[in-house]
Amino acid sequence: MRGAAHRVLIAVVALAATTLIPAHAAPSAAAAATPVPDRSVVTWAASADRLGEAPSDRSYRLVVRTSAGGSGMRIRVSNAFGDRPLVIGSAYAGLRRSGARLIAGSNRKLRFDRASSVTLAPGEIRYSDPLPGRTEAGSDLAISLYVRTAGGPATGHGMALQTSYATAGDHTAEERDDAYTEQVGSWFYLDAVSVDTGPGTGAVVTLGDSITDGWQSTTDKNLRWPDFLARRLHGAPGSTVQGVANAGISGNKVLADGAGQSALTRLDRDVLSLPGVRTVVLFEGVNDVKAHSGVTAAALTAGYRRIIDRAHAAGKCVVGATVLPYQGWSEWDPQGDAVRMEVNEWIRTSGAVDAVADFDKVLRSPYNPQRLLPTFDGGDHLHPNDKGMQAMADSIGLGDLECDGASGRTRAAAGEPGATPKA
Repeated sequence: MRGAAHRVLIAVVALAATTLIPAHAAPSAAAAATPVPDRSVVTWAASADRLGEAPSDRSYRLVVRTSAGGSGMRIRVSNAFGDRPLVIGSAYAGLRRSGARLIAGSNRKLRFDRASSVTLAPGEIRYSDPLPGRTEAGSDLAISLYVRTAGGPATGHGMALQTSYATAGDHTAEERDDAYTEQVGSWFYLDAVSVDTGPGTGAVVTLGDSITDGWQSTTDKNLRWPDFLARRLHGAPGSTVQGVANAGISGNKVLADGAGQSALTRLDRDVLSLPGVRTVVLFEGVNDVKAHSGVTAAALTAGYRRIIDRAHAAGKCVVGATVLPYQGWSEWDPQGDAVRMEVNEWIRTSGAVDAVADFDKVLRSPYNPQRLLPTFDGGDHLHPNDKGMQAMADSIGLGDLECDGASGRTRAAAGEPGATPKA
């Protein structure tokens, strides 16, 4: 296992249910300001970005799929990109039956520091109080938020690949779907859900771009590669990593802001601040390479190393994923591909990461390694289809996700009995 010398002990501290996280804090400040209970694990997440104009007097019914199961569910609401106060007048969590309709009796009121409503200043993020009862793994949650007062840019996740619902007025308490006549393809203001699990349970965060976000996977089917990974973990005997958080943003880069803040800028808020995280799968770089902005392999790998070092300092292991081939995409050229191959060689051989997920090797064509294998190609020669997404998830060694912050090694690296081998 690589990079063990960089590891530190994981510090575990208690979380107040109304923790505030500054959206634009210094690189290490957001993670340091986000203590969590040692039993709390992220079960769903979607990285926030700046969306369009934020309307007031509007209800959203947001559908999300859990990974880890547990009790004491909390949601995390975000005004990270707002430029004025956001007032959430009410919030409920229920189980979806179909569409916007909920299972009867499942919709329950969420509170924030025991209050029914919460006001978030620009840049603030808050957790709800824990909700009594158990939330099962693989559940379709419906988180209903009534935005009483908003304006300026909304905060949310643009490309959900999941149908959610919206309507005027406050309809958060309703279990019927009559009022929710508008379908939306984004998640608004909600960026994470966590549960309290048994001792020793952890989570993995997948830090990436549109491939991790799931583009070209089937909408409403939860077929992104992190979804496949969550199902593998749930069915793996002895796996203590159960939570999977998707920190992909379409178009995202390691080094430069643009489609979302860069991976370097958003690392603390979107990854390190999430509760229960043991391991980060770092799968970014193709957008830096294909942008024709002059990014070199040396610059990109230096960016990787900064992410790796910050993750190690927070007691997390890092799995480095190689960059997929993309010949056939309009921005491909031989110069960019040469950078990609040099970067992949660094990921495989530098020793900077703790393990390697060689997605390039798994998905490339054996006849032309600069292209995706046609059976895995979503059609644009950059994004994998559903089969490709599953192949990526299946290729990850589950033991590589079992990070021991105290020793700085994974179970697979240490050769411990019961460590899940590579698929």
